[in-house]
Amino acid sequence: MRVTDEAIDRIKAMIVSGELRPGDRLPREPDLAARLGLSRSSLREAVKALALIRVLEVRQGDGTFVTSLDPALLMETMGFVLDLHQDASVLEFFEVRRILEPAAAARAALRMPDADIAALRKLLDDLGPEPSVEDLLASDVEFHRLLAVGSGNRALASIIDSLRQPTYRARIWRGLTQTDAVARTLAEHRAILDAIEGREPEVARAWATVHIAGVERWIQEAVNLDGEPQFPEVPPTASAGSGRRLIRSTPPEY
Repeated sequence: MRVTDEAIDRIKAMIVSGELRPGDRLPREPDLAARLGLSRSSLREAVKALALIRVLEVRQGDGTFVTSLDPALLMETMGFVLDLHQDASVLEFFEVRRILEPAAAARAALRMPDADIAALRKLLDDLGPEPSVEDLLASDVEFHRLLAVGSGNRALASIIDSLRQPTYRARIWRGLTQTDAVARTLAEHRAILDAIEGREPEVARAWATVHIAGVERWIQEAVNLDGEPQFPEVPPTASAGSGRRLIRSTPPEY
């Protein structure tokens, strides 16, 4: 592993220095191994590792290339790692979102194009008075994605997007159990959007904080005496794609 780590560091240094740029093809394996003073096997393992984290792309029959290094691409790995966390850490993820999403909303109030604001408005208007679980999920995911993208910071948007999956079960079960939260949550979505449309960054930040903190507070109340959230497995009727209607409950997002 020490030799492989060295090979990874060498390739990383070539990218950081600009010797290898996004889209560049790496030299042939024997040439690169000789140049770096490494064995071909250690170089091969390094390439595999860097391909797994989306830094390199191996194209069969064509060679190995540096990827675009786009933040969204590199953050896919972060999403995979976060998927491995269990319910005990769900509150920590919400805490991170409570820090990041209000900042994204404030930036969106200053940077989001009018056309994208109109798209967000249409997204909420199209939801209807009694949306299905599938429609709620799709709308919420898209609302938060567009809001983060509207911040104008691709890295911030990618981090926020990668944090969504670990709290899936929590948001589903809040949607099935908490009374009167659908109207409140959708109203908070509209309040955030109104602030963005009005170009009021601090108002957008405040509403986004309230929005996420509400779900975080619900999860804190669901924590057992050992400090671990207890969320039942999501039944088939509550999964995305279900046609079940939710009345007087919250959308499964935050």
